[in-house]
Amino acid sequence: MLDKNGIAKRIAREVKDGFYVNLGIGIPTLVANYVRDDIEVEFQSENGVLGMGPFPFEGEEDADIINAGKQTITTLKGASFFDSALSFSMIRGQHVDLTILGAMEVAENGDIANWKIPGKMVKGMGGAMDLVASAENIIVAMMHTNRTGDSKLLKHCTLPLTGVGCVTKIVTNLAVLEVTENGFKLLERAPGVTVDEIKAATEGQLEIPDEVPEMILA
Repeated sequence: MLDKNGIAKRIAREVKDGFYVNLGIGIPTLVANYVRDDIEVEFQSENGVLGMGPFPFEGEEDADIINAGKQTITTLKGASFFDSALSFSMIRGQHVDLTILGAMEVAENGDIANWKIPGKMVKGMGGAMDLVASAENIIVAMMHTNRTGDSKLLKHCTLPLTGVGCVTKIVTNLAVLEVTENGFKLLERAPGVTVDEIKAATEGQLEIPDEVPEMILA
């Protein structure tokens, strides 16, 4: 079973040379720490940063350089800063190759709910709506179940939707799954996790191949 850093490490393997990548709040922000050193990737943050690097070491933070989640970040050589209008022009113009988001729920048809729990105050949807409406390659980083053990990979989302039929792949603490026309397809299982455990933790339709390899994280 993976922790949050393990999920980020596995997603980092999906990042290819030359990609422009948007990192959402939460687990996705950790992905920048695990991208291979032999490739060039531009990480974009919707608050107006292109060229994010790993998180800074303690004591080296600059409070003026933050990501969309208000976490302090580092920037790589050649990084640029710009206003939100230009940032969302990049997103809406489909200039981002890969979008990595957190989620509270994902449905078997690729619907995503990641912005609101009814009854709890939120400041707004933020940039998620634009990201899911514009991106063609969306990977979700999330825990497979909630704190009470209920599945977060559902037949139908119960929370307000952020986007419809937009998620392409999901990486959880238990597995890597692809969204297909037939529901979730199990691609890989986390170290030490059995197929039966993944099946029991997934409410939505789950296609299980004859052989399901263990994740490679190195």
